Amino acid sequence: MAAGAPRIFVSHLSGVAVFDPTGDQVGRVRDLVVMLRVGRRPPRVLGLVVELATRRRIFLPMTRVTGIESGQVITTGVLNVRRFEQRPTERLVFGELLDRRVTLADSGEEVTVLDLSVQQLPARRDWEIDRVFVRKGRKGGAFRRAKGETLTVEWSAVTGFSVDEQGQGAENLLATFEQLRPADLANVLHHLSPKRRAEVAAALDDDRLADVLEELPEDDQIEILGKLKEERAADVLEAMDPDDAADLLAELPEADKERLLSLMQPDDAADMRRLMSYEEHTAGGLMTTEPIVLRPDATVADALARVRNRDLSPALAAQVYVCRPPDETPTGKYLGTVHFQRLLRDPPYTLVGSIIDDDLQPLDPDAALPVVAGFFATYDMVAAPVVDEAGSLLGAVTVDDVLDHMLPEDWRETEFHLEEDPADPGGTPDPGDATVTADDDRVGAEGADGRGEGGGPRGA
Repeated sequence: MAAGAPRIFVSHLSGVAVFDPTGDQVGRVRDLVVMLRVGRRPPRVLGLVVELATRRRIFLPMTRVTGIESGQVITTGVLNVRRFEQRPTERLVFGELLDRRVTLADSGEEVTVLDLSVQQLPARRDWEIDRVFVRKGRKGGAFRRAKGETLTVEWSAVTGFSVDEQGQGAENLLATFEQLRPADLANVLHHLSPKRRAEVAAALDDDRLADVLEELPEDDQIEILGKLKEERAADVLEAMDPDDAADLLAELPEADKERLLSLMQPDDAADMRRLMSYEEHTAGGLMTTEPIVLRPDATVADALARVRNRDLSPALAAQVYVCRPPDETPTGKYLGTVHFQRLLRDPPYTLVGSIIDDDLQPLDPDAALPVVAGFFATYDMVAAPVVDEAGSLLGAVTVDDVLDHMLPEDWRETEFHLEEDPADPGGTPDPGDATVTADDDRVGAEGADGRGEGGGPRGA
């Protein structure tokens, strides 16, 4: 950017697309990396944390940024695809500086940081934080928004950024990422510090936290659940998909598991116990107990109304299961399945009992994972019924749960398209036509990325 470039507030950079010079998208901005300096000198912006299409997070030095304008970031096209790892001397703007309580130097009044602005220095490629947008008054809690005068001040007009705050809020961080899908927000939480992760989790509502927990690695799930009050932990487990909640409960110590089950609604607790009675890598252990169940005298219109439920996953909404009463699992006799496409082809008054597909053999609850995976692959299914020996519908297995259990345990942190080859240590990235470097370009007192002042080479 040229000298005299306009000031950019960091909240406007969250999720912004990053492009190479040819116009191909490389990824999206997930955070800014800054280095605090002694005294009241403004922090230097070292670079951006960019999330590639494969969800790997890499470091993009500001020296490789040629423009930030019109809601996009333009780079030189040269990328180092090694995973980003934060150094002890660095701070993440979204993860660590927003919502912090700082002090106005002149008056000694405590204020909350709502936003920060960055600006490129004249005639240089260096960037720094120059202004702080703050709110006066007491800090808001997770369920109410504090009110007070807002103002923008110079960086030198506030103190307290270098202090490790014990009660940093999460409101503005959540507002920054409120449009993210649960899987993407889970990725954000995974890369925060344990302290910050707990603060953000505490500020999420139960349903949102439940959706995010389902997308997190097991260790993160246990850590977050362990920091919640037991009553709230039980509420969040109830809001999760039954199969995911059962998997999480199964990893807890027996005493903790029983205590949480005792706090849950009896019906939900019964579902959890039933799911945990099956081996983990079987159809019974993989299934959810909440598929769409209809009686044979229900109409296509009734089925479509159930399918429209926004809380259903696409896989569960792909078909309905027809059974004799009762209408909840475990039900009476399973009669068959009606696929979503068939519902779209028949008149609304058609009875679902007259259009069922009863040719496919349902899964046995003890069917092993390879058998379940083979069923999905053979019949091109996204969900399948699980039926016991008595012919009762126990639940349904969805393809996402099959994949979760077939992939390596650390698949959420592994980008298969970026596996390093011994003959090609830089990997073979997929995004756009961006040039890739295997060498760490964040080296030296004033290296190619300008990350001086104690920055050494970063390992892979």
